[in-house]
Amino acid sequence: MTSLFCRHNRMTANCPICSKELEAELRAKAPPRPGGTRRAAAPGTRRRASAQRGSGSLVTRRLARAADDGYRNRLVPGLRATADAERLAAAMMIGAERLEPPGPYEEVATEPDVERAAWLAFLLALAGPGDPERQAAVLAGAHALGAVPDALAQHARTISAYATWAERAGSQETGLTGELDWSPQRRFARVYERLALPGFTRAARFELLVTLGASGRFALVPDQLELGAEGDPATTAAKRILQSGDRMLLERRARDLCAACAVPLAALDRALALWGDPEAEIDAAEELPAAMRSALALR
Repeated sequence: MTSLFCRHNRMTANCPICSKELEAELRAKAPPRPGGTRRAAAPGTRRRASAQRGSGSLVTRRLARAADDGYRNRLVPGLRATADAERLAAAMMIGAERLEPPGPYEEVATEPDVERAAWLAFLLALAGPGDPERQAAVLAGAHALGAVPDALAQHARTISAYATWAERAGSQETGLTGELDWSPQRRFARVYERLALPGFTRAARFELLVTLGASGRFALVPDQLELGAEGDPATTAAKRILQSGDRMLLERRARDLCAACAVPLAALDRALALWGDPEAEIDAAEELPAAMRSALALR
């Protein structure tokens, strides 16, 4: 029997969070209606995503919702359309692929000097995977620790703060390693906390540590997405897809989704940002892994 009181010590029906979750669970138990037709990708087309960023004034866009075709899934309670689930699946495939060796950026993995590799990963994270032009400009130059590339002039304060952090730690390697007996998960969480520097956003911090972990330079593996930052693209998308504003519940549902789809949790960070970006062009996956297809109930 369902308790009348929720975990927030309110009547369940009056709680703005739990009442929505209860409603979603009840809808999920209803018999599913037939899904829509999947969009097929052209033969031989590789999954890709691109989003061009301008340097002009801020523009706010609302992501258009696909038509409700009866799609319901307890793993993604906020989705109501098969097309949205297919877009998420393709984005998760992109997120997982970039974690495979040598990681998101081959230059980071192959750089012989660990300090130069970590600095390059930091600059690329500041530019962001959604801005390939600025990342290309970073890769085209040779930048000393603390130097501000022209393409990242707007991040001068953050670059200076990171250089100071590394100097105080003794080196980037020392700061990014922390205690030698830390597990990869604990190291990720602790270093993420220590990198709370001016202008260093959740997305950039997460990208830096994921890049260094996937490239094999440091033992770094996230066990949560660190969601919750205001205005963060991944957090915004997670709230819509996972249908909750509660940070702990978002993290739990994110882990459940990745476990069911058999993809690393780190893959969901990039997938959420892509899925929620109205300018990101995401090709439908030619073939989804069986676990993902089953978990998201896609043909």
